[in-house]
Amino acid sequence: MDWTQHLLIVPILLPLAAGAVLLLVDERRHWLKASINIGATVLLLVVALALLRLADMQLPDAEALTRSYALGDWPAPFGIVLVLDRLSALLLLLTSILAVASLTFSLARWHRAGPHFHTLFQFLLMGLGGAFLTGDLFNLFVFFEVLLAASYGLLLHGSGVFRVRAGLHYIAVNLAASLLFLIGVSLIYGVTGTLNMADLAVRLPAVAAGDRTLLQAGLAILGVAFLVKAGMWPLCFWLPSAYMAAAAPVAALFAILSKVGFYVLLRLTLLLFGSEAGALTGFGGPFLLFGGMATIAFGAIGVLASQAMGRLAGYSLLVSSGTLLASVGMGDTAVVSGALFYLVSSTLTIAALFLLIELVERAQEPGADLLTVTMEAYGDEIDDEETEDEEVGVALPGALAIIGICFGCIALLLAGLPPLSGFIGKFALLTAMLNLDGLGVATEIPGRTWAFAALLILSGLAALISMMRTGIRTFWAPLEVIVPRVRVVEAAPIVLLIGLCLALTVEGGAVMRYTDATARSMHQQDRYIGKVLPQADIRGSAAGAAP
Repeated sequence: MDWTQHLLIVPILLPLAAGAVLLLVDERRHWLKASINIGATVLLLVVALALLRLADMQLPDAEALTRSYALGDWPAPFGIVLVLDRLSALLLLLTSILAVASLTFSLARWHRAGPHFHTLFQFLLMGLGGAFLTGDLFNLFVFFEVLLAASYGLLLHGSGVFRVRAGLHYIAVNLAASLLFLIGVSLIYGVTGTLNMADLAVRLPAVAAGDRTLLQAGLAILGVAFLVKAGMWPLCFWLPSAYMAAAAPVAALFAILSKVGFYVLLRLTLLLFGSEAGALTGFGGPFLLFGGMATIAFGAIGVLASQAMGRLAGYSLLVSSGTLLASVGMGDTAVVSGALFYLVSSTLTIAALFLLIELVERAQEPGADLLTVTMEAYGDEIDDEETEDEEVGVALPGALAIIGICFGCIALLLAGLPPLSGFIGKFALLTAMLNLDGLGVATEIPGRTWAFAALLILSGLAALISMMRTGIRTFWAPLEVIVPRVRVVEAAPIVLLIGLCLALTVEGGAVMRYTDATARSMHQQDRYIGKVLPQADIRGSAAGAAP
């Protein structure tokens, strides 16, 4: 076996080992723990870049090689198998980038606000890496629970009444989702006798008609568990408050958690319910499409109604989730490609917004948003009260200007306006949905497609209005101008994330080529199945047809 094959296990073993070592270090040695965490996270970023390069290596037939890794050398479907393709490599890299940015921001003060921050941080990365790489539903459940257990501790990090209340809601909802996960997996295993994803794709078309209803029930229950995590309406009631309550670096890293649900739904939808799935072809697609559109509408209304920036960011995350879920429901290769570009751009943007919120609020009097709304509604003149805020770091020259510029860039990204990558992502989605070719437009576009396109545009308008309103209150006409004290380690991650969005714009062609290739490969189930189960009879085709 080529040594590079062993890189597939590193995103799981590296955070596991780092988290175990961090448990042995005394909590009072903050900077030693921080140094270990930084080293492991940066190394994870390097590994993710190497895996992305491996996933994008071309075979003689111009297709990328899907790589599998059998743990303990037990062949699938009997043993645990890890699978690397373009999609999993992309999400691993995105996770590593957010981890580096969030960890850097936390070094200002948040990593000292409670016990075991660095340990939980690494265990969360372990769960995310395993979820994106596993090729088995049961092991997906295991990694799912690892990342959830770590997220419980991180959400409660820093204490506070509101944070504890939102954290308890978050824990209760996710425990219920985990129960649904187990029920769905049990039903699927009872009917098919396997939980390996590739093996399921082979066996599903052959399921007897009498067992199909039970199988569909299991698949639907499993889907609901992931829709809770993805934040689809009406299962998303917990998300805005939970993300608003989390500490800034934790909320920024949590921006990738909702993408775990999207990843699994996309993976299973295209692998199990493709054109060769028989009676299960397209299973759940319309539900994802209409549910995603309802989530966009709900999120856009929440964005318009939000007065607090944390809640605005939470509802913006719902708009992003709804857009991605509706794209999966459409099932078109070009739409999936545009959705993957949009996923990267929106995740980086929302993570940057969560980090920026703390700096913006540091430049405001406590309760400034509520005071401004009260003044607008009733015309009252409210006396300013002097409040002594905690000083964090040394004030950077032009700190307020830097925060304002970053805020403006994030507003453009959320609204999907040029010249940044938010515009490219939404334009790619609209082009794919409406099948635009130059100045011509395809005829007979379904009404649901027009509805999706309209919601995509209106959600951007809602984000623009809300961000303009918040920007005016914060930077143009604040109750009192306060120059915030900002450290370089706080400003740098925000600038980095926005800079990556700018890089997505500059290198938009190369990124779109990658997402196009990813979407095409995901619609070719036989390549995935053939790599995991090289001896399998793939949907009646010869085993030798597999690469």
